[in-house]
Amino acid sequence: KQDGWCVIEGVIPESDIATVKADVEASASVHQSPQTAKESGIGHVVGFIRYNQALAPYLADPRLLDPIEAILDPRLKISFTAAAINLPGNPRGGWHADWPFNQNHASHVAAPYPDIPMHITTLWMLSPFSAENGGTLIVPGSHHSPNNPTGNSGVDPLAPYPTEMNVSGDAGSILVMDSRLWHATASNTTDHPRV
Repeated sequence: KQDGWCVIEGVIPESDIATVKADVEASASVHQSPQTAKESGIGHVVGFIRYNQALAPYLADPRLLDPIEAILDPRLKISFTAAAINLPGNPRGGWHADWPFNQNHASHVAAPYPDIPMHITTLWMLSPFSAENGGTLIVPGSHHSPNNPTGNSGVDPLAPYPTEMNVSGDAGSILVMDSRLWHATASNTTDHPRV
């Protein structure tokens, strides 16, 4: 509630990570737009669960659902799934909040936002997340802001922010965040994709 995010460790067992990661990478390579991946440096597939269910056995893990239900409600709905693979050398992205708070989306909650959680975003770490491989950039506490850089908030969406940080975590962990939290794609400076 205070910082707008946490990392839940070890949801995907260590013995399963390599298989799940390889399965997701193989499906993403088939279903992503090669042109988009080339231009953005990110392999991205929306509606990913319709192509691949490798993560499905872990979606209802109580370590994930219990805190989300405590914040939102026991009647949860998964509204969106995507695969995102930061390729080596991908550029830094712009600060934004996720749907329904991203003001660039056709359907969105208009700013100023009430200071109540309405949507949760989860990022599943199939590779370890680090500053070197593009662990997602976040601004802790920014979920309390009534707007975000997609909504003419006076913050340059492409500039570093004074309190930004990279999320780090081991493969098999999950970044859980209030969807209002400002975050951005970080550059992957390694030779390996960050899945």
